Amino acid sequence: MTASSLFVLGGARSGKSRYAQARAEAVAGRHIFIATAEAFDDEMRDRIARHRADRDARWRTIDAPRDLPAAIDGIDSQDAVILVDCLTLWVSNLLLGGADIPAATRDLCAAIARFDGLLILVANEVGLGIVPDNVLARQFRDAAGQVNQAVAATVDEVVLITAGLPLSLKSRA
Repeated sequence: MTASSLFVLGGARSGKSRYAQARAEAVAGRHIFIATAEAFDDEMRDRIARHRADRDARWRTIDAPRDLPAAIDGIDSQDAVILVDCLTLWVSNLLLGGADIPAATRDLCAAIARFDGLLILVANEVGLGIVPDNVLARQFRDAAGQVNQAVAATVDEVVLITAGLPLSLKSRA
């Protein structure tokens, strides 16, 4: 397997997770799902359960709500296919935990660059709507946008999903 990285962006319910999973499953190897979500309420528990049910027995799940770079680094990249879903929740977890998001972003981009298997990362594109009306929401939107820009610059390929349709923004050279 040749090392490569793919960043899948899109709005909520755009089909980005389904697209990313299909791309991952099209490749032979050890399939590893890195989940960043935390279940703090029943709705999120149900959402996580639905996502797990969408993956078959070939998938191993690792929970990494905050230390995503270490989770990526901790996987032997030989024949590994990693799907990270999603960076938007990771940013939210970091922001609410008071983390240094620029430092965490640099660590994430370094882990992406080091990984020698197939790495697929999913995130919401949150910057297309109105300017949020409160400080925390604006901080989140800005942090998510900065992380998305850094990751897009680091990976080999970027795809935007809208209404279930992929649009290539950056292709492998």
